[in-house]
Amino acid sequence: MIEARAIEVAIIGGGITGLTLALGLQKRNTNFHIYERAQSLREIGAGIGFTPNAERAMLALDPRIHEAFKSVASKNASDWFQWVDGFSGVNNDKDTVKEDLLFNMYLGERGFEGCHRAQFLKELVNHLPQGCVTFGACLDTIIDQGENERILLKFHNGTIAEADLVIGCDGIRSRVRQLILGENNPASYPAYTHKKAYRGLIPMEKALPALGESKVNTRLMHLGPDAHTLTFPVAGGKLMNVVAFVTDPGEWPYTEKLSAPAEKKSAIEGFSKFGGAVRTIMNLLPEDLDEWAIFDTYDHPASTYYHGRICIAGDAAHASSPHHGAGAGAGIEDVTVLATVIEVAQTTLLESPDKSRSGVLNAALATYNAVRLERSQWLVESSRILGEIYEWQYKPTGRDKKKCEEEVYWRSHKIWDYDIGQMLQETTEYYKQRVGA
Repeated sequence: MIEARAIEVAIIGGGITGLTLALGLQKRNTNFHIYERAQSLREIGAGIGFTPNAERAMLALDPRIHEAFKSVASKNASDWFQWVDGFSGVNNDKDTVKEDLLFNMYLGERGFEGCHRAQFLKELVNHLPQGCVTFGACLDTIIDQGENERILLKFHNGTIAEADLVIGCDGIRSRVRQLILGENNPASYPAYTHKKAYRGLIPMEKALPALGESKVNTRLMHLGPDAHTLTFPVAGGKLMNVVAFVTDPGEWPYTEKLSAPAEKKSAIEGFSKFGGAVRTIMNLLPEDLDEWAIFDTYDHPASTYYHGRICIAGDAAHASSPHHGAGAGAGIEDVTVLATVIEVAQTTLLESPDKSRSGVLNAALATYNAVRLERSQWLVESSRILGEIYEWQYKPTGRDKKKCEEEVYWRSHKIWDYDIGQMLQETTEYYKQRVGA
């Protein structure tokens, strides 16, 4: 008789995906340890929003995650997400901040609130147990030592660790993805979408008098040719988050980084032909900005999210452009499935220790892959298309506001209305089919 022992999970990466997985595992009494390459747990970027499906996934994963989000989220003053013509007003009155409404969608109890990334991460960290993170852990390689043996992890600093499962939550430049798919495989690396974004935060005491209450207290998408801007309140309504996208026909000039310092004048120039509202927003941005390259995995999607007892989740699996505002939420859907199926697998091993340990854990990750691959890769594709719709580049819609509305509506609701309960029911059923009920 083989002695029963609990599963040990190694989480590679301590961003939002990794930390929410950790809390989900903690809630299910599953052992985990986080390996983070940086020297602290931190999130880069400014604002982030979570769609309604993501909030339901948070509740299913661990209600503490939802509470953490709500504690730092900024409520929308309006129940409607508005898409406006940010461009055409320039031909009428260059000083007006008025924009024509193209279409809107009801949010109401659905949510889609925003928060500051760093604040949300801080709230998540507050729930972590002591000693569960190793910093400065830059993963080098993973070695599967065979049936009933733990997986060996080797790091650049020479340290080693062991685990039963390895879950790569290490972001868009995932080392775990490279090890699963192969270092010479184009699918191991994200590709430039030829869009970049200027991101910044505007104090509300500056934004409110310049733009008016209706433009600063809710989510607005300002559309135009070859560029568009998203604005929404964060930090309890004290700041307005701005993400200003522009099409870039060239190549991203940096090989080792996805963001670079930028000057406000670059953002002003990129929207110089837009209407008064968008140009006012650009002028309110701080002098020193960050310029973010938009990379995704659409051109070379992963054929699988797992190999043996190793898998990837969140951006490591399906890095998406941000046009749906649903990439982080998709990662939370991922880890909700993972926490659920790992708990079931742990029960299997504790109750039937004579079962193949590797076989059970492989079945768990195969289940995760089956549940998550198609939906998450559709999101990557749809987000690409949405970015083109917002910049009037998508041929089926062009500048036709009715066609744009119809396309945005069904794509958004396919994400927002996703049944998390059904997802978890499928997870349990698929697992039972693979491992034997």
